[in-house]
Amino acid sequence: MSARIRKLVTILEEAREEMGRTLPVPVRRAAAVAVIENPFAGRYVEDLAELVAVGEELGHVLTERAVAALGVPGPSVQSYGKAALVGEDGELEHAAAILHPKLGSPVRALLGGGAALIPSSKKRGGPGTPFDVPLGHKDAAFVRSHFDGMEVRVADAPRAGEIAVAVALTDGGRPLPRVGGLAVGEIKGIDGLR
Repeated sequence: MSARIRKLVTILEEAREEMGRTLPVPVRRAAAVAVIENPFAGRYVEDLAELVAVGEELGHVLTERAVAALGVPGPSVQSYGKAALVGEDGELEHAAAILHPKLGSPVRALLGGGAALIPSSKKRGGPGTPFDVPLGHKDAAFVRSHFDGMEVRVADAPRAGEIAVAVALTDGGRPLPRVGGLAVGEIKGIDGLR
């Protein structure tokens, strides 16, 4: 199945200052969101394979768009995350089918790797509902400076029979991080943790 996409939205944030301090390097976060038709809205379906296939397709489309918005090569991306907001006639399992079995493979392929799990969230809501994409370092989950999130919102989505799916990427960690943990320069990137 190919996703029936009603709308694509790309959001770019660039932090240049935090608490009155100019950042030595601006930190950018980009999210790409697809608003798609939910083929199972309003009914229970046992086999969600169609949405699993949609997840793989969207992993590629959304990651390409977010990388382009950041303006860096894929391997230069530091953090990633994914999320889905299901309209009222859908269920959270529809979001899980999109996000979990196959969406991550094309994300990692376009970024040239990613040993850590891709943080995710699922939510149900109507048009304009904000939802958060959790973020973590792509190669090492213990990099606390990259524990973050990005709020996204599409004013007219999701409608009752739709799902808004987002992939978010960053080119750095939080501005002015100072809570310790594994430093980026200490990453081994083997087990996804350190």
